[in-house]
Order: sequence, then C-alpha cells, then structure tokens
Amino acid sequence: MEHKEEIRRRIEKLRTLIEYHRTRYHTFDAPEISDETFDTLKNELEALERKYPEFSLEDSPTKKVGGSPLEKFEKVAHETPMLSLNDAFSEKEMEEWEDRIEKHFSSAGGISRKHSFYCELKIDGLAIELTYERGILVRGSTRGDGRVGEDVTQNLMTISDIPQKIRRRGRWKIPDHLVVRGEIFITKDELERINKVQEKNGEKPYANTRNLAAGSVRQLDPAITASRKLRSFQYDIAVAPEITFDTHEEKHHALSSWGFTINPKNRKLDTLGEVYAFRDAWEKNRERLAYEIDGIVVIVNECDLFDDAGVVGKAPRAAVAYKFSPREATTIVRAIKVQVGRTGVLTPVAELEPTAIGGVVVSHATLHNEDEIARLELRVGDTVVIRRAGDVIPKVTRVLPELRTGKEKRFIMPKRCPVDGSEIIRDGALSRCSNPKCGARHKEALYHLVSRGAFDIRGLGTKIIDRFLDEGLISDAADIFSIKKGDIAILERFGEKSAENIIREIEEKKRIRIDRFIFSLGIFHVGEETARMLSRAVLARKKSPSKPSDIWNVFSKFTLEDFQKLDDVGPKVGKSLFEWFHKDDHKKILLAFDDAGVSLASEKKENIILAGKTFVVTGTLDQFERNEIKEKIRAYGGEVSESVSKKTDYVIAGKNPGSKKEKAEKLGVPVISEIDFLRMIGKN
Repeated sequence: MEHKEEIRRRIEKLRTLIEYHRTRYHTFDAPEISDETFDTLKNELEALERKYPEFSLEDSPTKKVGGSPLEKFEKVAHETPMLSLNDAFSEKEMEEWEDRIEKHFSSAGGISRKHSFYCELKIDGLAIELTYERGILVRGSTRGDGRVGEDVTQNLMTISDIPQKIRRRGRWKIPDHLVVRGEIFITKDELERINKVQEKNGEKPYANTRNLAAGSVRQLDPAITASRKLRSFQYDIAVAPEITFDTHEEKHHALSSWGFTINPKNRKLDTLGEVYAFRDAWEKNRERLAYEIDGIVVIVNECDLFDDAGVVGKAPRAAVAYKFSPREATTIVRAIKVQVGRTGVLTPVAELEPTAIGGVVVSHATLHNEDEIARLELRVGDTVVIRRAGDVIPKVTRVLPELRTGKEKRFIMPKRCPVDGSEIIRDGALSRCSNPKCGARHKEALYHLVSRGAFDIRGLGTKIIDRFLDEGLISDAADIFSIKKGDIAILERFGEKSAENIIREIEEKKRIRIDRFIFSLGIFHVGEETARMLSRAVLARKKSPSKPSDIWNVFSKFTLEDFQKLDDVGPKVGKSLFEWFHKDDHKKILLAFDDAGVSLASEKKENIILAGKTFVVTGTLDQFERNEIKEKIRAYGGEVSESVSKKTDYVIAGKNPGSKKEKAEKLGVPVISEIDFLRMIGKN
C-alpha cells in the first residue's frame, strides 16, 4: 500500500511540474528546460498513468494540447481540432504503435489492409493554421490549446513562404473554402544573427530556434516579425469540402500545385523498416540542415484508414512523432559512489536508474567533484536532468527538487580513501588520496582481477580499464560486473559492437572457481597455490558455497592461529589473511560481488587419474602457457607446487629449466616433458 501511495504522490508532482513547464513553453514562449527533458518527464507520467489507471485524471497534462491563447490576441476557434502527436523513441515503440492500429481495426470489425507511410521531418517550430476564402488568405492563427488559437494574420503575411493568394497550377481545383496547417520556423544562422544583436543591446539571447520563432510570430508589431526572416512549410489540408484525397501524399501534391511551400525532404515509404532507415539517416545528418528537427512524423498514408483510426486522447491514432534519441533526459540518482582514479583523485559518480540517452541506455553520470554536488544541491534519490555531450559518460546538469519525496539523503564526501583508508586531502576543487601510490595500486589491483589466473576477462585489457577509471565507470572491483552496455557504447572508439563483446565476456566470467576468486582479490602473499589451499579450507567448512560472501562468512571467524594452522601458511601469510578478512571494507567488496551476480563454482575434475600426484612446472613450454598446464594438472586431480621436494612426484621441464630440474635430479624426482605429460593423461 505504501508503494501505491508513493506512486500516487509521484504522479501528482509530475503533473504539477509538467503543467508549469507546458505553460512556460506554449503560452509564454519562455521555456526553462529543454524539449528533451520535458519529453522524458511527460513520458514518465504517461507510463505511470497507463500502469496505474486509477490515478489517471481527465485534466492531466498528458491529455492536453498546446497552451492557452494570450489575452493580447483575438481568439480564433479552429474548425477541426489541431491535435498534437504521441511520441515514440524506439523501433519497439513504433512496432507497438502499428500493432495498436491493427488491433483497432480488428476490434472494430474491419479487415486489415495493406498500408504505407508518409514521413515528414519534424520541424522544431510553431504550428499554425491558414484559412483561405476563394484563394485569398483571410486568417492565420496559432494552435493555442488545440480548439482555440490566437489571430496572428498580419504577422504571418510578412512571411514569404506563406502565399497570400493561391493559384491553380495543376489538376487540383482550388476550393472556395480551404484550411491549411503548417509550421513556422527560423534557421540556425538567423538565430545566431539575432542573438548577437540581443547580446549587443544587453538583452537576453533566445534559447533555441523554436523559442525565437514562436516569440516572433506573437509580436504585436508586424514589422518586428518581418525583420526576423521567418520560414514556413505547409504539411496538411484540414478542410477542403469539395475535394476527396486518397492519400496524405496527394495532399502534399495539391498544396505544392497551389503554390504552398512543401518540405522536399518528406517521403512516402512502404514499410516500417524503410521508416527506421529514413529516421536514422536524418538523425545522423540533422546538423547539415539549415533548421532544427527533433525527429520525423510518421502518418498512415491512406486517408480513409487514417480517418477511420480516429483520435485517442489528444492525438490521432494513425500518426506518431518518431523522435531522435534525446541528448538530455531525466532519471533518478540511486547512489553516489566515489571512484579513485589512476592519480589518486577521487571523483563522485552518480549511479542512475537506467535511462535512454543518445541512443543507448546508461546507468552512470559524472558529478565531477564535491563542489559540483554542492552547487547542484544534489541528494541521493533526487530526480535529475542528465546530458550527454561528446563521447564521454553523461553529466548531471540539474536537479528537479519539485519531485522530492522527503526521503532523499545528502551526500558526504568520505574523509578516508575508499581504496586504502588514507586521509583525503583537498587540492583546489579536487579531493585526493594522501597516499601518492594509491591510484597506481588501485589500477594494478584491477589489472590483477581480470588476469589469466583470476577472472581471465581477456577482452578487458589495461587500456580499457584505464579508460573506465578515467570516465568514472568503475570505483571498485565489483563495478566491473555491473557495467551496462550503454555506459561503454557511448565512449569514443567503442560503439555498440565492441560494447556487446565486452559485456558478453564479463557475463560469461561471472561464474568462477573458488580458488581463482580468492586469487583475484590480490591479498598480499596469497598466490595461486595458497588460493587453492584456501579454497579447500572453505569447502571443508561450508557445504556448497555459492557466492563470494560465503568466503567471508568462513574466514572472518578465523583467528590468527587458525590461519597459521593451515597447510603452507607461515606467520607472514597468516597475518596478511587475518588482517584482510577482519576489515569491514573487504566485507563490503565481497557483498558487492554478490550484488553484481558473481557466483562460485567448485573445481570440476575431468578425470582423477592424477589424484595424489604433485607436479612442479619449470622452463619455457612449447604447447602450453604455464597457467594452462597447471589448470590441466588440477583438472585431472593432480596438485601443483612451486618448489621441488621429496614429496614431488614429477617435474615437467621445458626449455631453460634452471635450478628446479637440477634439484629434481639430485632428489631422484622424475623429470618429464610436455609430451610425456600428455601421454600420462591420454591425450597423445
């Protein structure tokens, strides 16, 4: 019940915040947040209202179109509503949109018909309506709230792209009464020119082209509008009583023949696959356009199907705005972790509710330093705006305190380094570990973790780990297993494919033998053989250990004497083990491995024909790397030792074997080759 109450409060806060920003955007042309941030807030509200219909209200901003007309303009009632469009951001959402159309016709008793799509670039401007009587422009109005707009006829007459008189130049007869819809916009160059003038005059520059276009159309003095070099494309015929159109494409042909300005980039396409390619091509090439676009509009081309599909809420069922990947988005900060870089500098990194931005799903954002967190007044649990700029992880640009619940927690920078416990010192705006060797040691510990004898993550080399450290993607060893594909894909020189490969290999290596996991921890004086002995000690005391914290649960109960009683553990190794397994920070690391999905596996024996036999490997081998032949020995039940003694059964010698071979010969221990070993296990 408490969960439902939290959802209800979240919905109410979202409605209030969205309504405020809707009014700033539509009514006063003075937005305080980006369109992309507004879209993510609105999409979250729509998703919650769909999932919890008991909290949905008829006056929700998700059911409204535009904003209220300003009092300074005369009101104009639209003959047919000027609707807005629902948004889609992915191919999956587009497929769901098409499925809803098909289901609508099926449930209405209709027969599914093959349809095509008409795709238009979605101009970032101001929607307008133009009314013509006997070919003469008599009225121009804004969208307003979708039912009533503002009369801006005199201002629209200053725009050269809008014909004041239309003439027939094709087969389409001009109706006596005609209502056309279009978009007013301004070019990026004109925005730059006007903002230079604004700054020179000590006035505030315009935030974007849409804001400038809307403000220019709503000037009381038409001369100001005329000075702004506004442009317009017309894209629909809302009323033409004497004409029947078969397709939306035909409407564009008619508009063009009458002298209206049509966007030449618009296209009729046959399949959703072609729609995806059209949208992706323009997302890639949008900067080449003179004007701003934020996606494409996709319309069912056949007019009878479009009309039969009807309207759902504030939008036509058979049209959708397929938007580009947002450069900004809202999400929730779940935690703040402190990452220690290669130079010992501490960087706070926000762990986010995974969200789509720039075409990928990300779960991290940089917070730079302690001063930046204070400037943002950021708390754990806050809803924030994140922005992606370039090929780096996103950054938090703004906090939305209006959405706080009261459960948010302030962040306090640690006084001690999370890696080695040394004191933290301030270096200007930066926080740094006072141990000058800390960063390098931290880096080397991560290199060791992914090495052959440990997790053996071969696609995660030293350069990639360095990059992850620099970007703040990993703060401790367990973070490697929590990285998301999107966090990697946005980085320069990575991309989707390499990110997929890295994530796949990390996932494959999450299950690890107990001895390899213990070795991966980099405990001082603990090599591979000691790790194997410790693995047996764990198995002797706990049946079927399955997660890293099970190792802690065994060894945290050991005294110093208990460790020193283990085979081959002397005073130095025993002291190192005792200190490691009695430090709370290390317990947290093992629990973090649990949370990241790392699991333990007991050693799998292929065949125990080498059971009870101890081997020493020396020299350079031809067919095996040193670690590979050791793994082979263990897989067949044998043991590996680093030193030759009377207890040694065989020494496997390669080229340049050194003193170990000499000692074996003195003790009478058999010295064999790789080929002899392979025969021994039946592989040659």
